[in-house]
Amino acid sequence: MTDMTDIISNFKSNGQAHIFTHFDKLDKVTQDLLIAQASSIDLDEIAALHQTLIARRSEATTMSLDGLEPADFIPLPHADAGRIREWCEATAIGEAALRAGRLAAFTVAGGQGTRLGFDGPKGTFGVTPVLKKPLFQVFAEKILAARRRYDHNIPWYLMTSVLNHSETVSFFEQNDYFGLPADQVHFFSQGFLPAIDSEGRILMSAPGEIALSPDGHGGALRALVRSGSIARMESEGTDLISYFQVDNPLVRCLDPAFIGFHLQRDSEMSSKMVLKSNPEEKVGVFCEQNGKCVVVEYSDLPESFTQARNPDGSLRFASGSIAIHLLNRDFVKRLGGNDGEAKLPFHLAHKKVPHLTEDGSLHTPDSPNAWKFEMFVFDALPFAKNPLVIETSRADEFSPVKNADGVDSPLTSHQDQLRQFTRWLREVGVELEADESGLPRVNFEISPLFADTAERFQKAWKNLAFKPKIGTGVIII
Repeated sequence: MTDMTDIISNFKSNGQAHIFTHFDKLDKVTQDLLIAQASSIDLDEIAALHQTLIARRSEATTMSLDGLEPADFIPLPHADAGRIREWCEATAIGEAALRAGRLAAFTVAGGQGTRLGFDGPKGTFGVTPVLKKPLFQVFAEKILAARRRYDHNIPWYLMTSVLNHSETVSFFEQNDYFGLPADQVHFFSQGFLPAIDSEGRILMSAPGEIALSPDGHGGALRALVRSGSIARMESEGTDLISYFQVDNPLVRCLDPAFIGFHLQRDSEMSSKMVLKSNPEEKVGVFCEQNGKCVVVEYSDLPESFTQARNPDGSLRFASGSIAIHLLNRDFVKRLGGNDGEAKLPFHLAHKKVPHLTEDGSLHTPDSPNAWKFEMFVFDALPFAKNPLVIETSRADEFSPVKNADGVDSPLTSHQDQLRQFTRWLREVGVELEADESGLPRVNFEISPLFADTAERFQKAWKNLAFKPKIGTGVIII
Protein backbone atom coordinates (compact mmCIF):
# COMPACT_ATOMS: atom_id res chain seq x y z
CA MET A 1 0.00 0.00 0.00
CA THR A 2 1.17 3.54 -0.69
CA ASP A 3 2.54 5.34 2.39
CA MET A 4 -0.24 6.75 4.57
CA THR A 5 1.34 10.22 4.56
CA ASP A 6 1.40 10.23 0.74
CA ILE A 7 -2.29 9.23 0.56
CA ILE A 8 -3.37 11.99 2.94
CA SER A 9 -1.18 14.51 1.12
CA ASN A 10 -2.66 13.47 -2.23
CA PHE A 11 -6.22 14.00 -0.98
CA LYS A 12 -5.31 17.42 0.44
CA SER A 13 -3.69 18.56 -2.80
CA ASN A 14 -6.80 17.47 -4.73
CA GLY A 15 -9.20 19.49 -2.60
CA GLN A 16 -10.41 16.51 -0.55
CA ALA A 17 -8.70 17.28 2.77
CA HIS A 18 -12.01 16.94 4.65
CA ILE A 19 -11.77 13.16 4.30
CA PHE A 20 -9.21 13.18 7.12
CA THR A 21 -10.74 15.90 9.32
CA HIS A 22 -11.43 13.45 12.17
CA PHE A 23 -8.53 11.10 11.44
CA ASP A 24 -6.55 11.78 14.62
CA LYS A 25 -9.61 10.97 16.77
CA LEU A 26 -10.12 7.53 15.20
CA ASP A 27 -8.81 4.27 16.65
CA LYS A 28 -6.06 2.45 14.75
CA VAL A 29 -8.41 -0.08 13.13
CA THR A 30 -10.74 2.62 11.79
CA GLN A 31 -7.77 4.67 10.59
CA ASP A 32 -6.48 1.68 8.64
CA LEU A 33 -9.90 1.07 7.10
CA LEU A 34 -10.19 4.71 6.02
CA ILE A 35 -6.72 4.65 4.49
CA ALA A 36 -7.61 1.45 2.64
CA GLN A 37 -10.77 3.06 1.28
CA ALA A 38 -8.92 6.19 0.26
CA SER A 39 -6.10 4.28 -1.44
CA SER A 40 -8.63 2.53 -3.69
CA ILE A 41 -9.96 5.83 -5.07
CA ASP A 42 -8.57 7.26 -8.29
CA LEU A 43 -8.87 10.98 -7.63
CA ASP A 44 -8.06 11.88 -11.23
CA GLU A 45 -10.95 9.67 -12.38
CA ILE A 46 -13.34 11.27 -9.88
CA ALA A 47 -12.30 14.76 -10.98
CA ALA A 48 -12.79 13.84 -14.64
CA LEU A 49 -16.21 12.34 -13.93
CA HIS A 50 -17.27 15.46 -12.07
CA GLN A 51 -16.11 17.68 -14.91
CA THR A 52 -17.64 15.67 -17.76
CA LEU A 53 -20.84 14.32 -16.19
CA ILE A 54 -21.86 16.79 -13.50
CA ALA A 55 -20.43 20.20 -14.34
CA ARG A 56 -21.57 19.80 -17.94
CA ARG A 57 -24.70 17.76 -17.42
CA SER A 58 -26.96 20.51 -18.82
CA GLU A 59 -25.24 20.19 -22.20
CA ALA A 60 -26.61 16.71 -22.93
CA THR A 61 -29.32 15.34 -20.67
CA THR A 62 -30.63 12.63 -23.00
CA MET A 63 -29.05 10.27 -25.47
CA SER A 64 -29.43 10.94 -29.17
CA LEU A 65 -31.91 8.71 -30.99
CA ASP A 66 -30.73 9.76 -34.46
CA GLY A 67 -30.43 6.80 -36.79
CA LEU A 68 -31.69 4.33 -34.21
CA GLU A 69 -32.91 1.08 -35.77
CA PRO A 70 -33.84 -2.36 -34.37
CA ALA A 71 -30.81 -4.65 -34.11
CA ASP A 72 -30.57 -7.78 -36.24
CA PHE A 73 -30.63 -11.06 -34.33
CA ILE A 74 -30.40 -14.79 -34.94
CA PRO A 75 -33.95 -16.09 -34.46
CA LEU A 76 -34.95 -19.35 -32.79
CA PRO A 77 -35.27 -22.14 -35.37
CA HIS A 78 -38.86 -23.18 -34.62
CA ALA A 79 -39.86 -25.53 -37.48
CA ASP A 80 -37.57 -24.02 -40.14
CA ALA A 81 -35.37 -26.86 -41.44
CA GLY A 82 -32.57 -24.52 -42.53
CA ARG A 83 -32.44 -22.78 -39.20
CA ILE A 84 -32.58 -26.07 -37.34
CA ARG A 85 -29.42 -27.15 -39.22
CA GLU A 86 -27.75 -23.85 -38.30
CA TRP A 87 -28.56 -24.34 -34.63
CA CYS A 88 -27.36 -27.95 -34.70
CA GLU A 89 -24.07 -26.88 -36.26
CA ALA A 90 -23.65 -24.13 -33.67
CA THR A 91 -24.41 -26.59 -30.87
CA ALA A 92 -21.70 -28.97 -32.10
CA ILE A 93 -19.15 -26.14 -32.19
CA GLY A 94 -20.13 -25.03 -28.69
CA GLU A 95 -19.90 -28.54 -27.29
CA ALA A 96 -16.41 -28.91 -28.75
CA ALA A 97 -15.38 -25.69 -26.98
CA LEU A 98 -16.75 -27.00 -23.68
CA ARG A 99 -14.90 -30.30 -24.10
CA ALA A 100 -11.72 -28.33 -24.79
CA GLY A 101 -12.07 -26.41 -21.52
CA ARG A 102 -12.42 -22.98 -23.11
CA LEU A 103 -15.35 -21.79 -20.94
CA ALA A 104 -15.63 -20.09 -17.58
CA ALA A 105 -18.94 -19.28 -15.91
CA PHE A 106 -19.21 -15.80 -14.42
CA THR A 107 -21.98 -14.67 -12.06
CA VAL A 108 -22.55 -11.07 -10.98
CA ALA A 109 -23.65 -11.60 -7.38
CA GLY A 110 -23.00 -8.41 -5.45
CA GLY A 111 -26.59 -7.69 -4.46
CA GLN A 112 -28.51 -8.28 -1.26
CA GLY A 113 -32.04 -9.68 -1.06
CA THR A 114 -33.45 -6.43 0.33
CA ARG A 115 -36.17 -6.02 -2.30
CA LEU A 116 -37.24 -9.60 -1.60
CA GLY A 117 -37.58 -8.90 2.09
CA PHE A 118 -34.64 -11.27 2.60
CA ASP A 119 -31.68 -10.57 4.85
CA GLY A 120 -28.65 -11.97 3.05
CA PRO A 121 -26.88 -12.21 -0.29
CA LYS A 122 -29.43 -12.65 -3.05
CA GLY A 123 -27.69 -15.81 -4.24
CA THR A 124 -28.54 -17.53 -0.95
CA PHE A 125 -32.27 -16.98 -1.47
CA GLY A 126 -34.30 -20.21 -1.86
CA VAL A 127 -35.92 -20.22 -5.26
CA THR A 128 -36.99 -23.71 -6.43
CA PRO A 129 -40.63 -24.88 -6.05
CA VAL A 130 -40.20 -27.68 -3.51
CA LEU A 131 -36.72 -27.87 -2.00
CA LYS A 132 -36.25 -24.09 -2.09
CA LYS A 133 -32.73 -24.53 -3.37
CA PRO A 134 -30.83 -21.24 -3.26
CA LEU A 135 -29.93 -19.56 -6.52
CA PHE A 136 -26.25 -20.38 -6.00
CA GLN A 137 -27.09 -24.09 -5.77
CA VAL A 138 -29.17 -24.00 -8.96
CA PHE A 139 -26.25 -22.52 -10.89
CA ALA A 140 -23.72 -24.83 -9.22
CA GLU A 141 -25.71 -27.89 -10.26
CA LYS A 142 -25.93 -26.64 -13.85
CA ILE A 143 -22.17 -26.13 -13.93
CA LEU A 144 -21.54 -29.51 -12.27
CA ALA A 145 -23.78 -31.23 -14.80
CA ALA A 146 -21.85 -29.58 -17.64
CA ARG A 147 -18.53 -30.63 -16.12
CA ARG A 148 -19.72 -34.24 -16.08
CA ARG A 149 -21.24 -34.05 -19.56
CA TYR A 150 -18.17 -32.57 -21.24
CA ASP A 151 -15.56 -34.20 -19.00
CA HIS A 152 -13.63 -31.02 -18.33
CA ASN A 153 -13.11 -28.41 -15.64
CA ILE A 154 -15.36 -25.37 -15.89
CA PRO A 155 -14.20 -22.69 -13.46
CA TRP A 156 -16.82 -20.47 -11.87
CA TYR A 157 -16.09 -16.84 -11.04
CA LEU A 158 -18.42 -14.90 -8.73
CA MET A 159 -18.28 -11.15 -8.27
CA THR A 160 -19.48 -10.25 -4.79
CA SER A 161 -19.45 -6.89 -3.01
CA VAL A 162 -18.07 -5.57 0.26
CA LEU A 163 -21.62 -5.97 1.58
CA ASN A 164 -21.81 -9.72 1.06
CA HIS A 165 -18.37 -11.12 0.22
CA SER A 166 -17.61 -12.87 3.51
CA GLU A 167 -21.15 -14.20 3.87
CA THR A 168 -21.14 -15.53 0.30
CA VAL A 169 -17.81 -17.32 0.71
CA SER A 170 -18.95 -18.80 4.03
CA PHE A 171 -22.18 -20.01 2.44
CA PHE A 172 -20.24 -21.94 -0.19
CA GLU A 173 -17.87 -23.37 2.42
CA GLN A 174 -20.77 -24.50 4.61
CA ASN A 175 -22.37 -26.25 1.63
CA ASP A 176 -19.15 -27.86 0.36
CA TYR A 177 -19.38 -25.78 -2.81
CA PHE A 178 -22.45 -27.81 -3.83
CA GLY A 179 -20.27 -30.59 -5.19
CA LEU A 180 -17.91 -28.41 -7.20
CA PRO A 181 -14.15 -28.50 -6.52
CA ALA A 182 -13.32 -25.63 -4.17
CA ASP A 183 -10.28 -24.67 -6.23
CA GLN A 184 -12.53 -24.12 -9.26
CA VAL A 185 -14.79 -21.56 -7.56
CA HIS A 186 -13.28 -18.07 -7.41
CA PHE A 187 -14.63 -15.04 -5.55
CA PHE A 188 -13.69 -11.39 -5.89
CA SER A 189 -15.36 -8.14 -4.87
CA GLN A 190 -16.97 -5.53 -7.06
CA GLY A 191 -15.38 -2.11 -7.43
CA PHE A 192 -16.77 0.92 -5.61
CA LEU A 193 -16.71 4.64 -6.27
CA PRO A 194 -17.35 7.48 -3.84
CA ALA A 195 -20.52 9.54 -3.91
CA ILE A 196 -19.80 13.22 -4.47
CA ASP A 197 -21.74 16.45 -4.18
CA SER A 198 -22.31 18.94 -7.02
CA GLU A 199 -18.98 20.64 -6.26
CA GLY A 200 -17.08 17.37 -6.54
CA ARG A 201 -16.45 16.87 -2.83
CA ILE A 202 -16.34 13.24 -1.73
CA LEU A 203 -19.00 12.55 0.91
CA MET A 204 -18.32 10.87 4.24
CA SER A 205 -20.89 8.52 5.80
CA ALA A 206 -19.04 8.48 9.15
CA PRO A 207 -15.90 10.10 10.57
CA GLY A 208 -13.84 7.13 9.39
CA GLU A 209 -15.88 5.96 6.41
CA ILE A 210 -16.24 7.26 2.86
CA ALA A 211 -19.70 7.04 1.27
CA LEU A 212 -19.03 4.42 -1.40
CA SER A 213 -21.39 2.83 -3.92
CA PRO A 214 -20.97 -0.06 -6.41
CA ASP A 215 -19.65 0.87 -9.85
CA GLY A 216 -22.43 -1.07 -11.65
CA HIS A 217 -22.51 -4.41 -13.44
CA GLY A 218 -20.27 -2.89 -16.11
CA GLY A 219 -17.64 -2.62 -13.40
CA ALA A 220 -17.46 -6.40 -13.57
CA LEU A 221 -15.14 -6.14 -16.56
CA ARG A 222 -12.45 -4.14 -14.81
CA ALA A 223 -12.99 -6.14 -11.61
CA LEU A 224 -12.18 -9.29 -13.59
CA VAL A 225 -8.89 -7.70 -14.59
CA ARG A 226 -7.99 -6.06 -11.28
CA SER A 227 -8.78 -9.18 -9.25
CA GLY A 228 -6.34 -11.28 -11.30
CA SER A 229 -9.18 -13.42 -12.68
CA ILE A 230 -8.29 -12.67 -16.30
CA ALA A 231 -4.66 -13.57 -15.61
CA ARG A 232 -5.82 -16.84 -14.04
CA MET A 233 -7.95 -17.60 -17.11
CA GLU A 234 -4.93 -16.98 -19.36
CA SER A 235 -2.80 -19.40 -17.34
CA GLU A 236 -5.53 -22.07 -17.48
CA GLY A 237 -6.35 -21.69 -21.19
CA THR A 238 -9.86 -20.31 -20.63
CA ASP A 239 -10.73 -17.79 -23.34
CA LEU A 240 -14.55 -17.49 -23.20
CA ILE A 241 -16.60 -16.02 -20.35
CA SER A 242 -20.29 -16.86 -19.86
CA TYR A 243 -21.78 -13.85 -18.03
CA PHE A 244 -25.10 -13.99 -16.17
CA GLN A 245 -26.68 -12.29 -13.18
CA VAL A 246 -27.61 -13.96 -9.93
CA ASP A 247 -31.38 -13.44 -10.04
CA ASN A 248 -32.42 -15.70 -12.96
CA PRO A 249 -32.75 -19.42 -12.07
CA LEU A 250 -33.78 -20.40 -15.61
CA VAL A 251 -30.56 -19.19 -17.23
CA ARG A 252 -28.70 -21.67 -19.45
CA CYS A 253 -25.36 -20.61 -18.10
CA LEU A 254 -23.35 -22.85 -20.46
CA ASP A 255 -25.41 -23.01 -23.65
CA PRO A 256 -23.59 -24.84 -26.49
CA ALA A 257 -25.63 -23.21 -29.28
CA PHE A 258 -24.95 -19.73 -27.89
CA ILE A 259 -21.24 -20.53 -27.62
CA GLY A 260 -21.20 -22.03 -31.10
CA PHE A 261 -22.79 -19.03 -32.82
CA HIS A 262 -20.37 -16.74 -30.95
CA LEU A 263 -17.38 -18.69 -32.24
CA GLN A 264 -18.80 -19.29 -35.71
CA ARG A 265 -19.38 -15.55 -36.28
CA ASP A 266 -16.01 -14.58 -34.74
CA SER A 267 -17.72 -12.33 -32.18
CA GLU A 268 -16.03 -10.67 -29.22
CA MET A 269 -19.32 -10.22 -27.37
CA SER A 270 -22.64 -11.97 -27.91
CA SER A 271 -25.92 -11.39 -26.10
CA LYS A 272 -29.23 -13.16 -25.67
CA MET A 273 -32.59 -11.48 -26.17
CA VAL A 274 -36.26 -12.28 -25.69
CA LEU A 275 -39.15 -10.68 -27.51
CA LYS A 276 -40.68 -8.03 -25.26
CA SER A 277 -43.93 -9.16 -23.68
CA ASN A 278 -45.49 -5.71 -24.12
CA PRO A 279 -44.39 -2.21 -25.17
CA GLU A 280 -44.03 -1.07 -21.55
CA GLU A 281 -41.86 -3.97 -20.33
CA LYS A 282 -38.96 -2.53 -18.36
CA VAL A 283 -36.03 -4.06 -20.20
CA GLY A 284 -33.36 -2.49 -22.37
CA VAL A 285 -33.70 -2.93 -26.12
CA PHE A 286 -31.03 -4.05 -28.59
CA CYS A 287 -30.68 -1.48 -31.36
CA GLU A 288 -28.27 -0.44 -34.07
CA GLN A 289 -27.01 3.11 -34.34
CA ASN A 290 -24.31 4.44 -36.67
CA GLY A 291 -23.24 0.90 -37.48
CA LYS A 292 -22.84 -0.06 -33.82
CA CYS A 293 -24.86 -2.48 -31.69
CA VAL A 294 -26.22 -0.71 -28.60
CA VAL A 295 -28.70 -1.33 -25.79
CA VAL A 296 -31.08 1.53 -25.10
CA GLU A 297 -32.63 1.62 -21.63
CA TYR A 298 -36.43 1.49 -21.58
CA SER A 299 -36.48 4.85 -19.82
CA ASP A 300 -34.62 6.44 -22.74
CA LEU A 301 -37.00 5.22 -25.44
CA PRO A 302 -39.88 7.61 -26.15
CA GLU A 303 -43.38 6.26 -26.63
CA SER A 304 -43.15 6.69 -30.40
CA PHE A 305 -40.41 4.05 -30.39
CA THR A 306 -41.83 1.66 -27.78
CA GLN A 307 -45.25 1.64 -29.49
CA ALA A 308 -43.91 1.40 -33.09
CA ARG A 309 -45.17 -1.63 -35.01
CA ASN A 310 -44.07 -3.66 -38.02
CA PRO A 311 -46.51 -4.25 -40.89
CA ASP A 312 -47.47 -7.60 -39.33
CA GLY A 313 -48.41 -5.87 -36.06
CA SER A 314 -45.40 -7.02 -34.04
CA LEU A 315 -43.36 -4.55 -32.01
CA ARG A 316 -40.62 -2.89 -34.04
CA PHE A 317 -38.23 -2.42 -31.10
CA ALA A 318 -38.85 -5.80 -29.54
CA SER A 319 -35.45 -7.29 -28.68
CA GLY A 320 -35.35 -7.23 -24.89
CA SER A 321 -31.99 -7.48 -23.13
CA ILE A 322 -31.92 -10.10 -20.34
CA ALA A 323 -28.32 -9.71 -19.09
CA ILE A 324 -26.94 -12.92 -20.58
CA HIS A 325 -23.68 -12.40 -22.46
CA LEU A 326 -20.69 -14.28 -23.81
CA LEU A 327 -17.40 -12.39 -23.90
CA ASN A 328 -13.94 -13.16 -25.17
CA ARG A 329 -11.36 -13.07 -22.41
CA ASP A 330 -9.02 -10.79 -24.36
CA PHE A 331 -11.89 -8.39 -25.10
CA VAL A 332 -12.56 -8.09 -21.37
CA LYS A 333 -8.85 -7.55 -20.77
CA ARG A 334 -8.82 -4.76 -23.35
CA LEU A 335 -11.88 -2.98 -21.89
CA GLY A 336 -11.22 -3.67 -18.23
CA GLY A 337 -7.52 -2.86 -18.12
CA ASN A 338 -5.92 0.48 -17.32
CA ASP A 339 -4.17 0.63 -20.68
CA GLY A 340 -5.77 1.27 -24.04
CA GLU A 341 -8.29 3.77 -25.31
CA ALA A 342 -11.47 1.65 -25.09
CA LYS A 343 -13.28 2.22 -21.80
CA LEU A 344 -16.90 1.82 -20.76
CA PRO A 345 -18.73 5.10 -20.18
CA PHE A 346 -20.02 6.02 -16.75
CA HIS A 347 -23.67 6.84 -16.11
CA LEU A 348 -24.86 9.33 -13.54
CA ALA A 349 -27.45 8.80 -10.78
CA HIS A 350 -28.76 11.51 -8.44
CA LYS A 351 -29.46 9.97 -5.02
CA LYS A 352 -30.15 10.79 -1.39
CA VAL A 353 -26.99 9.97 0.58
CA PRO A 354 -26.65 10.58 4.36
CA HIS A 355 -23.35 12.33 4.99
CA LEU A 356 -21.26 14.18 7.55
CA THR A 357 -21.55 17.94 7.69
CA GLU A 358 -18.66 20.30 8.42
CA ASP A 359 -19.39 20.17 12.15
CA GLY A 360 -19.19 16.37 12.13
CA SER A 361 -22.91 15.63 12.52
CA LEU A 362 -24.73 13.17 10.26
CA HIS A 363 -27.24 14.77 7.91
CA THR A 364 -30.01 12.71 6.25
CA PRO A 365 -31.29 14.65 3.22
CA ASP A 366 -34.93 14.86 2.17
CA SER A 367 -34.07 15.16 -1.53
CA PRO A 368 -31.24 13.94 -3.79
CA ASN A 369 -27.99 15.56 -2.74
CA ALA A 370 -25.30 13.30 -4.18
CA TRP A 371 -24.10 11.88 -7.44
CA LYS A 372 -23.18 8.25 -7.97
CA PHE A 373 -21.41 6.71 -10.96
CA GLU A 374 -21.97 3.32 -12.50
CA MET A 375 -21.15 1.39 -15.66
CA PHE A 376 -23.40 -0.97 -17.62
CA VAL A 377 -21.97 -4.16 -19.10
CA PHE A 378 -24.01 -3.84 -22.29
CA ASP A 379 -22.14 -0.62 -23.07
CA ALA A 380 -19.29 -2.93 -24.13
CA LEU A 381 -21.22 -3.94 -27.27
CA PRO A 382 -20.23 -0.92 -29.41
CA PHE A 383 -16.56 -1.72 -28.74
CA ALA A 384 -16.86 -5.38 -29.74
CA LYS A 385 -15.91 -6.89 -33.06
CA ASN A 386 -18.88 -8.64 -34.71
CA PRO A 387 -21.30 -8.27 -31.78
CA LEU A 388 -24.06 -10.84 -32.00
CA VAL A 389 -27.63 -10.92 -30.66
CA ILE A 390 -29.33 -14.31 -30.38
CA GLU A 391 -32.95 -15.01 -29.54
CA THR A 392 -33.90 -17.31 -26.71
CA SER A 393 -37.24 -18.43 -25.33
CA ARG A 394 -38.54 -16.45 -22.38
CA ALA A 395 -40.35 -19.54 -21.09
CA ASP A 396 -37.13 -21.53 -21.11
CA GLU A 397 -34.58 -19.02 -19.95
CA PHE A 398 -35.87 -15.87 -18.31
CA SER A 399 -37.77 -15.65 -15.04
CA PRO A 400 -35.81 -13.40 -12.67
CA VAL A 401 -36.47 -12.99 -8.97
CA LYS A 402 -36.34 -9.27 -8.26
CA ASN A 403 -39.40 -8.26 -6.24
CA ALA A 404 -41.09 -9.61 -3.12
CA ASP A 405 -44.42 -9.90 -4.97
CA GLY A 406 -46.00 -9.06 -8.31
CA VAL A 407 -43.98 -9.46 -11.51
CA ASP A 408 -40.51 -11.05 -11.31
CA SER A 409 -41.18 -12.38 -7.82
CA PRO A 410 -40.49 -15.76 -6.15
CA LEU A 411 -44.08 -16.79 -6.93
CA THR A 412 -43.84 -16.01 -10.66
CA SER A 413 -40.47 -17.73 -10.86
CA HIS A 414 -41.79 -20.86 -9.09
CA GLN A 415 -44.68 -20.95 -11.54
CA ASP A 416 -42.41 -20.52 -14.56
CA GLN A 417 -40.15 -23.31 -13.35
CA LEU A 418 -43.17 -25.60 -12.89
CA ARG A 419 -44.46 -24.74 -16.38
CA GLN A 420 -41.08 -25.63 -17.83
CA PHE A 421 -40.93 -28.96 -15.97
CA THR A 422 -44.50 -29.75 -17.08
CA ARG A 423 -43.64 -29.09 -20.74
CA TRP A 424 -40.70 -31.46 -20.47
CA LEU A 425 -42.84 -34.22 -18.99
CA ARG A 426 -45.59 -33.80 -21.55
CA GLU A 427 -43.00 -34.08 -24.33
CA VAL A 428 -42.09 -37.58 -23.07
CA GLY A 429 -45.74 -38.63 -22.83
CA VAL A 430 -46.48 -37.93 -19.16
CA GLU A 431 -49.88 -36.29 -18.77
CA LEU A 432 -50.20 -33.73 -16.03
CA GLU A 433 -53.32 -31.76 -15.23
CA ALA A 434 -52.60 -28.07 -15.71
CA ASP A 435 -54.44 -24.80 -16.18
CA GLU A 436 -54.59 -22.83 -19.43
CA SER A 437 -51.20 -21.23 -18.76
CA GLY A 438 -49.54 -24.64 -18.35
CA LEU A 439 -49.23 -24.42 -14.58
CA PRO A 440 -49.67 -27.94 -13.10
CA ARG A 441 -51.94 -28.84 -10.20
CA VAL A 442 -49.09 -30.60 -8.39
CA ASN A 443 -45.88 -29.18 -7.00
CA PHE A 444 -42.60 -30.82 -8.00
CA GLU A 445 -39.17 -29.99 -9.36
CA ILE A 446 -36.45 -31.41 -11.57
CA SER A 447 -32.82 -31.07 -10.57
CA PRO A 448 -30.37 -29.64 -13.11
CA LEU A 449 -28.23 -32.67 -12.28
CA PHE A 450 -30.93 -34.79 -13.93
CA ALA A 451 -31.57 -32.42 -16.85
CA ASP A 452 -31.48 -28.72 -17.58
CA THR A 453 -33.06 -28.61 -21.04
CA ALA A 454 -35.97 -30.39 -22.73
CA GLU A 455 -33.60 -32.34 -24.99
CA ARG A 456 -31.49 -33.58 -22.10
CA PHE A 457 -34.60 -34.43 -20.12
CA GLN A 458 -35.86 -36.66 -22.95
CA LYS A 459 -32.56 -38.57 -23.01
CA ALA A 460 -32.36 -38.90 -19.23
CA TRP A 461 -36.01 -39.99 -18.98
CA LYS A 462 -35.53 -42.61 -21.67
CA ASN A 463 -32.65 -44.14 -19.70
CA LEU A 464 -34.65 -44.49 -16.47
CA ALA A 465 -35.45 -48.10 -15.68
CA PHE A 466 -38.28 -47.06 -13.37
CA LYS A 467 -40.25 -43.94 -14.16
CA PRO A 468 -41.19 -41.99 -11.01
CA LYS A 469 -44.81 -41.09 -10.41
CA ILE A 470 -45.18 -37.33 -10.43
CA GLY A 471 -47.11 -36.08 -7.44
CA THR A 472 -47.04 -33.37 -4.85
CA GLY A 473 -43.51 -32.85 -3.61
CA VAL A 474 -41.94 -35.51 -5.86
CA ILE A 475 -38.43 -34.56 -6.88
CA ILE A 476 -36.63 -35.97 -9.92
CA ILE A 477 -32.91 -36.13 -9.18
